[in-house]
Amino acid sequence: MEKLLFIEIGMGCDLHGQDVTKAAVRAVQNAIHHNSMPGLLEILPGGTLDAMKVRVRLAVPCDKDLLDIEQVKAVLPYGTVTVEVLDGGMLTTSGIVLPDKADRNDLIYIVNASVEVGY
Repeated sequence: MEKLLFIEIGMGCDLHGQDVTKAAVRAVQNAIHHNSMPGLLEILPGGTLDAMKVRVRLAVPCDKDLLDIEQVKAVLPYGTVTVEVLDGGMLTTSGIVLPDKADRNDLIYIVNASVEVGY
C-alpha cells in the first residue's frame, strides 16, 4: 500500500457455536459499518474504487485453520483485499452450553480486526 488513508478497528464474537469465521466476519463488519468515505473517489488514482487497497488484520484466538478468508473478504465491497491472520483475540466463557446452537463447549470466540484502506 503506497498511501494509507484510514484505519478502522472492530471486534466480533461468536457467542455460541465456536465459529471463528463468524466472529471474524462480525469484527470486519463492526470496523466498516460506522463510517463513510465520500471524498475517497477524489483521492484514489483514476477516480475509481478499483484502485482502492484494503488490508485486513485479524487477531484470532484459535481454529485459524478453520477460518474462511473468502467469507471475510466478501464483507468488503470494493478494492483489492488482503487478509493477515495473527495470534490474538480472546476466548471466554458463555457460562452455558446450548446444543441447539451447535455449541461444542461453553467458549465465546472473540476476534479483533484492523481494516486499513489506501492505494
